[in-house]
Amino acid sequence: MKNILMKLVKIFIPLFILLLLAVFALDRWIMPNYVNNPETKVPNLIGLQQQDAIAILEKQDLEPVIKDTTYTNKYPRGSIMFQQPKPGKIVKIGRKIYLFVSGGEPVIAVPNLIGKSLRDAKFSLERIGLALGKIDSFASNNPKNMIFDQQFAEGTPLKVGDSVGVSLSLGKYGGEIVVPNLIGKSLAEAQKILLENSLEIGKINYQRSLSLLPNTILDQYPSSGSRLNPGDKVDLFVTKVNSRR
Repeated sequence: MKNILMKLVKIFIPLFILLLLAVFALDRWIMPNYVNNPETKVPNLIGLQQQDAIAILEKQDLEPVIKDTTYTNKYPRGSIMFQQPKPGKIVKIGRKIYLFVSGGEPVIAVPNLIGKSLRDAKFSLERIGLALGKIDSFASNNPKNMIFDQQFAEGTPLKVGDSVGVSLSLGKYGGEIVVPNLIGKSLAEAQKILLENSLEIGKINYQRSLSLLPNTILDQYPSSGSRLNPGDKVDLFVTKVNSRR
């Protein structure tokens, strides 16, 4: 029993001495330095640009700390949108002031739309605040009605409400009807020829021409010789009436 008491005495006496020294240091140096440290009022930094806010804090011997960046429409990019401690609070010189910086208007990364249907692409875009833009349809080796290209690459940053155009596959042209050559024909003649071949006029794109009469077919899509099914459409590029100045 005596040996156990001796061991405990040997352990606790050094600990007691260390505790006395810590209390003495706290009372003699640490607390007086803290109490006697000058104070200052926290300036209002809200709305200031980050570099200006930092300069003001350093001038008052306060330590600026950039805590976080948040995207918002309320404050311009790079400006202070929140601070801690708040403006007007009395703090010790050397105190850390945490700054929250605006990243500006929110941006959205464009998702991958390739391989999706129009319906799925529209849902994917609208779910994150974007919209489906212009839809161009082309013949391709990809399955029919599948998106095989998009206006902006995946990951491109856009603003809320921006639109993304896509290219939609019409599939391979392998129908039973050979597309006639309509170039040089009038629009009325082209319509008649298409009807005779159980085809229809698709989009009409008007273009100016100084040498051809108005409503003359300049080009067509699909081109002549392609194969379509009954009821398929052929897009036409047609000369427009030149308006006088």
